Amino acid sequence: MRIWGKIWKDNHLVRDAVITDESDDTRTHKIFHALDELCLTFDLGKPIWLDATIREFKRHSKARFYQDSFIEEIEFDYLEIQVLEE
Repeated sequence: MRIWGKIWKDNHLVRDAVITDESDDTRTHKIFHALDELCLTFDLGKPIWLDATIREFKRHSKARFYQDSFIEEIEFDYLEIQVLEE
């Protein structure tokens, strides 16, 4: 599985990274692991999965984490994760 993480500010892609997970873990665990890796890469706290975020991810295999998903203040508009390949 490959997950693409992107940080957006003012409709511009500021930073991105791709996390690859070839383990035999479940899809959910792979996604959580990739999000943890992206947060380490981008030096961010882990965002909270809100109900709207979960629905969006189930529907489109893509989720956006806005300020309300983070405990600390963020200096960008949102963090987006997207499944590229399963």
